Amino acid sequence: MKQKDFLGRRAIGVTALGAALMLVLAGCSAGGTGQAASEPFTGEYAGPKVELSYWNGFTGGDGPFMETMVSEFNAEHDNIKVVSNTMQWTDFYQRLPAAVTAGEGPDVGVMHLDQLASNAARNVIVPIDDLAKDLGLTADDFTEDVWNAGVYKDARYGIPLDVHSLAMYYNTEHFAAAGITEAPTDAASFQDALGKLKAAGYDTPFWMPTRWPSHLMNLSVMWQNDGEPYGDDGATFDSAAGVEALEWQRSVVDDGYSPSDVAIDSQYVAFKNGETSITWDGIWQINDLAESGLPHAVAPIPTIGETDAVWANSHNFFLPRQAKADQNKVDASKVFIAWMSEQSAEWAGSGMIPARQSVRDAGALDGLPQAVIAETIDSMRFLPPIPGIGGVQAETLEIAVADGVQGTTPPSESLKKAADTATKLMEDNKASFGG
Repeated sequence: MKQKDFLGRRAIGVTALGAALMLVLAGCSAGGTGQAASEPFTGEYAGPKVELSYWNGFTGGDGPFMETMVSEFNAEHDNIKVVSNTMQWTDFYQRLPAAVTAGEGPDVGVMHLDQLASNAARNVIVPIDDLAKDLGLTADDFTEDVWNAGVYKDARYGIPLDVHSLAMYYNTEHFAAAGITEAPTDAASFQDALGKLKAAGYDTPFWMPTRWPSHLMNLSVMWQNDGEPYGDDGATFDSAAGVEALEWQRSVVDDGYSPSDVAIDSQYVAFKNGETSITWDGIWQINDLAESGLPHAVAPIPTIGETDAVWANSHNFFLPRQAKADQNKVDASKVFIAWMSEQSAEWAGSGMIPARQSVRDAGALDGLPQAVIAETIDSMRFLPPIPGIGGVQAETLEIAVADGVQGTTPPSESLKKAADTATKLMEDNKASFGG
């Protein structure tokens, strides 16, 4: 998956979400979810032939892997035909609420974990606790954090397909020239590596971006400092843990390891071109870097703070609300979700980490670069299931981190101002979403 495929999620602001919410509320004013009472799920579908519309945003390098899985499913199920409707994530999240309200939504879909609560609150998607129960899926086959993050107001809305986190990529030729034999794992070894790389002639070995994925780096180090970005009463990313994280990011620039104003994507392009030695980016870049021919390796991000932690997200299957639910399609959609979850080893080829422990234990990651990242899966952290949190973060934390990294505003000041705004937006969202 290209980095830009993830950028689309950040472009959805509070205003757009509010507009979509009003459309959905208008469509729901007659009461009820429109979802038919579900029959006991047997794991199989023996009804008449159905065609399912499957919405997703896998437009990058992950797309072919998903299409292979869909084709394999169709080949194994004579009475179910799944038709993918693939679009940019930006379009996906903007179109879905209105399409569901108009009765033109998909039969089944997949979305990011941090979007589930918003769409659940809007009544765009419906609870699927029965599916999880009938499949025997529990936290025992997932990490507790990713499993619990799919719950909103005591109801489950998503079945995790994968987890994907930030990782550290490093140029192995640069490391060899600098005499670095192992990937750094903590603040001291990371600082030592930067010093050795600079001494070896790599003047700016670690470019610190001002925007994406800088706020994800900030969240990671904040969690490593035992902080939390959001709480029940509002934003808390201006805590000492958050400030310390942003001060560390700025220190990379002040110490001369990074240019002072790294534009979006520039750090990744520079790394890919061999201009810089280390970059932190998502594991969705694994296949792109492999195809580039750059001599590199991947490792978990170092623990700059005291606790192992890293930002992560997850793709989750969901069922949308239907104005007039077709029970045959509902049952067939459940079969599709169940099959995709069980066969998610195929998805590992996209660079992702299958969410199910049983799939990983069966060897899904054997020989794959992200296997080393999967070893740290228990340290992966996810945003809390708060409706509208994505839009809030895009308008506040991302801007504050950019200001702090650029040095235009002291970290404590930029984070305090942004946290105050975020708390107000979260309060507004409670009223809008009925939270």
